[in-house]
Amino acid sequence: MTDEQAGAAPESGPEADAGQAADKSGQGVVAAFGKSLKTLRTRAGMEREEFGKRLGYSASTIASFEQGRRIPPPRAIDRSDEVLDAGGLLTVWKDQLERAQYPAFFQGMAQLEKQAIELLSYDTLVVNGLLQTEEYMRALVGNHCPPVDAETIEQRVTARLARQAIFERRPAPLLSFVMCESVLRRKVGGGDVLRGQLEELLLTGQRRNVEIQVMPLASEDNAGLEGPFTFITRDDGKRFVYVEAQGTSTLETDHKQAVLAAARYGIIRSQAFTPRESLQFIEKLLGEL
Repeated sequence: MTDEQAGAAPESGPEADAGQAADKSGQGVVAAFGKSLKTLRTRAGMEREEFGKRLGYSASTIASFEQGRRIPPPRAIDRSDEVLDAGGLLTVWKDQLERAQYPAFFQGMAQLEKQAIELLSYDTLVVNGLLQTEEYMRALVGNHCPPVDAETIEQRVTARLARQAIFERRPAPLLSFVMCESVLRRKVGGGDVLRGQLEELLLTGQRRNVEIQVMPLASEDNAGLEGPFTFITRDDGKRFVYVEAQGTSTLETDHKQAVLAAARYGIIRSQAFTPRESLQFIEKLLGEL
């Protein structure tokens, strides 16, 4: 199961925001930060309950930070450094902790998304992670085989929701998503979850920098039968092709392969419904639910 399929929705509020469990690949970094946090808190003569009140978290959540079971959000790290008068000893961990949110195979891609001026994605299995609703994420994790633990679920979901900040970036990147019709018909989580996901696609598709297209099952021509992939142009002009499957990934940097992927994506777009037709098709699917 890919990173797009691994995740679940956290509850709202500061406690849920804290629910970024350490992915095993970054456990060492998270554990080291937790020890530093505990050392500085103890040195300041502050109990977990008091410290938690200063940050807006419970004592049990502070314990999970210190024991390396959860990754605190950036604002909690900044506030901890301030409350404990750490002089930057905690904030220096922020970049490493951010990377630790993601599975090792996705960390490079997560960084590229932040630098992208153009992102083109073709999906055949599930809705792209940048477009998923929280409920859809939760349903996907329910299908994960073998099952993942609750803390990993929270970490993956919170990290994915953070990725969706790409829609609010300025200047806005150009974003294009083509997905197979089967993705939109697959009732992941049931009819209500799918309905919410389709409604979200309609809203996102109205953004000026976003195009959503559907590849119809009835189409005789499909240049994307080799599978899903994402094409990214970084802000320095360098191009990358990302392919992910079964918990592994490939990040292709070869110029020739990038050119071929861009050409392939262009053909796929031409074979799919237009953005306007696609939104109308999604509305039609909604009416069938």
